Amino acid sequence: MKKSMNFLEFIQIVKDENACYDLYEQWKWGDKVVSPFDPTSKVYKCKNHKYKCKNTNRYFTVKTGTCFANSKIPFTKWFYVMWLFAQGKRGISSYQVSRDIDVSQKTAWRMLHKIRKAMTGENDYYLEGEVEIDESFAGGKNANRHKDKKVERCQERSFKDKVPVFGLIGRNGDLVAKVVSGTGSSKLLPIIRKYVEEGSTIYTDGWDYGEVSEMYNQISVDHGHKYYGITYYNDNKETVMITTNTIENAWSVFKRIYATYYHISKKYMQRYVDEFVFRFNTRKLSDSDRFRLLLQYLDIGDYRYAG
Repeated sequence: MKKSMNFLEFIQIVKDENACYDLYEQWKWGDKVVSPFDPTSKVYKCKNHKYKCKNTNRYFTVKTGTCFANSKIPFTKWFYVMWLFAQGKRGISSYQVSRDIDVSQKTAWRMLHKIRKAMTGENDYYLEGEVEIDESFAGGKNANRHKDKKVERCQERSFKDKVPVFGLIGRNGDLVAKVVSGTGSSKLLPIIRKYVEEGSTIYTDGWDYGEVSEMYNQISVDHGHKYYGITYYNDNKETVMITTNTIENAWSVFKRIYATYYHISKKYMQRYVDEFVFRFNTRKLSDSDRFRLLLQYLDIGDYRYAG
């Protein structure tokens, strides 16, 4: 596969099933086919892209052990959807995929969720140095609802009608975001401890995060009193900005992606958050490089059911 290519070039490369198999085999194995059952075994090539492992006497294809293994969807359609997924800035709905590749909406939904389930590794960075933290709430604005559907007392940090998502982002741009069951310190502090190196400087919006200040250098931004955007000098005499603009900008991207989908169940919200993080953390990659990264994640495991 070329280092960089556009959509028309991609379509020419994956024009039929044989081409897709050849592309995947070259990407995965290069010039030497490796048995998934015994990497040390000699391998015999058979018909229809099948191979036989000599030591185990078992047959396999390049799909064996991947999320494609038990799928009846043609490789060409999988690759097309992966490319659409990789190049879409705001995501892609199952309804659009259903129309584009002529499958049912349910099948398209399962395909997209297999992809989302595979990309959780992008939402697992360990952050250090300067880190901004903040919460966002997924769900429509109460003010925009019909009066019969408005939820009482759900303003500000109330999430009676929304799903809270906790975000942590390094000043270098790496983001971690997790769906949480609450916004109290007992829910958020374990996530901070897991993903942020002790001793790091954490910028918050002034909300009480409990024991954060005992393990980290916590600096709060007080939007109510206009205490933000102020600079100070750290121990290395470097100018540092007191702000949570980085994480707030990330949330604005999240809400644009969230608006792409017709309805998101709370059960699957983390999948969509993982998709958002994947797009955000790979925003500087080309479409073809992002496609390769998707292949890498999808090659890891066999997700027989995306539910």
